[in-house]
Amino acid sequence: MSELNTALEHPTYNYKVVRQFAIMTVVWGIVGMLVGVIIAAQLAWPILNFDLPWFHFGRLRPLHTNAVIFAFGGSALFATSYYIVQRTCQARLVSDGLAAFTFWGWQLVIVAAAITLPMGLTSSKEYAELEWPIDILIAVVWVAYAVVFFGTIMKRRTEHIYVANWFLGGFIITVAVLHIINSMAIPVTLTKSYSIYSGTVDAMVQWWYGHNAVGFFLTAGFLGMMYYFVPKQAERPVYSYRLSIVHFWALVAVYIWAGPHHLHYTALPDWAQSLGMVMSLILLAPSWGGMINGMMTLSGAWDKLRTDPILRFLVVSLSFYGMSTFEGPMMSIKTVNALSHYTDWTIGHVHSGALGWVAMISIGSLYHLIPILFGKERMYSIDLINVHFWMSTIGTVLYVASMWVNGIMQGLMWRAYNQDGTLTYTFAESVAASHPGYVVRMIGGTIFFAGMLVMAYNVYMTTRRDVAAQPSVADPSPA
Repeated sequence: MSELNTALEHPTYNYKVVRQFAIMTVVWGIVGMLVGVIIAAQLAWPILNFDLPWFHFGRLRPLHTNAVIFAFGGSALFATSYYIVQRTCQARLVSDGLAAFTFWGWQLVIVAAAITLPMGLTSSKEYAELEWPIDILIAVVWVAYAVVFFGTIMKRRTEHIYVANWFLGGFIITVAVLHIINSMAIPVTLTKSYSIYSGTVDAMVQWWYGHNAVGFFLTAGFLGMMYYFVPKQAERPVYSYRLSIVHFWALVAVYIWAGPHHLHYTALPDWAQSLGMVMSLILLAPSWGGMINGMMTLSGAWDKLRTDPILRFLVVSLSFYGMSTFEGPMMSIKTVNALSHYTDWTIGHVHSGALGWVAMISIGSLYHLIPILFGKERMYSIDLINVHFWMSTIGTVLYVASMWVNGIMQGLMWRAYNQDGTLTYTFAESVAASHPGYVVRMIGGTIFFAGMLVMAYNVYMTTRRDVAAQPSVADPSPA
């Protein structure tokens, strides 16, 4: 055991906390996606709610979103950011103790969410459902995270701050501001509080937070991941470093304004709705600039896609990033939103980003990282990575396509009316027509979830067995 511990330690860097977050990324990915499959099945077959309050869709849905965004996605961001900042700054984390606190503190947040949300203890704010004591813990852990990250940058041995750290730093600062302002509340009891905002102002603050949780937590942070792992896996420099800097500043300047597009046709003032729409449309430019920059990094290395499933994960994630960041601005246009709002089209859009972009860039990055963190030459099975890639891709396509079809159908059914002005279809008829799509969505989600089980087995075998002497089907890029 002592020899194993010695082999896993790096003389310069703190890999222990990176390993912990990397393993928990896989664990929470399985948990969060399992809950997703359960609630997808409940929408297709409501009897699966079993008349149990804590197992009801209304309580499991926020558990699913918190688990996949903050438990799975958050652990992936902690793991990769701690690894990237050390490697690019050539410096150990500024405080091993504080880094350990962020790991255990974040796991405590997740466990607290897993207990309170099924109990019905919620602030009812989307992506910010957790009650005030947990919110305070999140803020404390996040500030500690910022101290570790920026403290490491301050003690760097390199003059230059690599662009991935700009995206990661921007994400850390913005998420802190978003969380603290949106979560301000007046406690009534230990488990209940009321937002300090009311009415339309509360909605505006919530979606300023909600959309920028997407924009910074689920975009800027993972772009930092992309700017490190795509060049590393492709063994090519970033296509245009200048474009990556323009991408960063344009993204952080524009994204923060896009939240009002969630509130079209509500009590929000019309000028604020229009501002959100215009900023969302402008956002297409930096988003696609970053996607093209990542894709073009493969110039001269496209042949690697034939043999390297890790690179396939990374490249396909960029494709979904490009697709999602085209679809989002399009859906923010008021005339399009009149059709798409409140339909499953929105759900399809969210999951093309969540499964296709966030999950696949995280999975590809972890497959690159795990052998390095555990002192192995490569993953246990390259064939299983390839199987996982196709399961993830097929699962995502089934999920997203079924929700697109459902959403457009729902929007058209809801706005159809007869010559006398009465509605052509009842709401119940639109729900019945959506049932096949819900079944396909559940099948797609199940395939994606099963892929995570394949990954868990591959990771477990990599950590437990010596794979250096085994023949490799493909030869991924060395670290």
